[in-house]
Amino acid sequence: MSALLDVRDVVTSYGRIQALRGVSLRAGAGRVTCLLGPNGAGKTTLMMTVAGLLKPQAGQIEFLGKRIAGASPSAIVKSGMALVPENRLVFKDMTVMDNLEAGAITRKDRDKVAADRERLLDRFPRLRERSRQLAGTLSGGEQQMLAIARALMSSPSLLLMDEPSVGLAPLVVQEIFEVIAELKRDGVSIFLVEQNVHMALKVADHFYLMDHGRIAFDGAPQALAEDEVIRRAYLGDRR
Repeated sequence: MSALLDVRDVVTSYGRIQALRGVSLRAGAGRVTCLLGPNGAGKTTLMMTVAGLLKPQAGQIEFLGKRIAGASPSAIVKSGMALVPENRLVFKDMTVMDNLEAGAITRKDRDKVAADRERLLDRFPRLRERSRQLAGTLSGGEQQMLAIARALMSSPSLLLMDEPSVGLAPLVVQEIFEVIAELKRDGVSIFLVEQNVHMALKVADHFYLMDHGRIAFDGAPQALAEDEVIRRAYLGDRR
């Protein structure tokens, strides 16, 4: 597997609490790599560490062959990585259009920015319909679509998605995963943190399972689905 992202033996702490305890994983080009795990396992901590929002105490992170551990979030965005954060975190007092423009703030190719914005508005027609609305007035599903589109406006080589289905109704979750499947078909590389295993199995090429700050499983979707412990804990299989 050609690795866009290579995380090796990363340790991240909150004060004396060690949230990541030597985590190693890889995310490949043109693939959806999914990280599963219960609440408090360290998934979001890992995402924030990769995105530069937290500094690791040990270990190394390479992106496109360059070391990025400890780099600033803006430098990491410029290098070609974009984060869709948990709970969306759109700029609620800004319009949909201004949120999209904010996603492209690090880019200099303004003509292509305009073309990318139009392409994304075609992909997300409800955002076009609401382009002049404040983002805070959108539904949860629409805000998630805006968060994805805003991240894509940076033209990333790797899209980080942290719990895109959290807090959304089942029909909206299905719609969000249809978007992820479309992005995959378009060749977008995605590192996905998710708890909805059933939906993740439909789109992901490779899985990691994190528990108590460590990687507890590393394998293909079929191996995940056949693992008895994982079936019982995550797929509701009581056989």
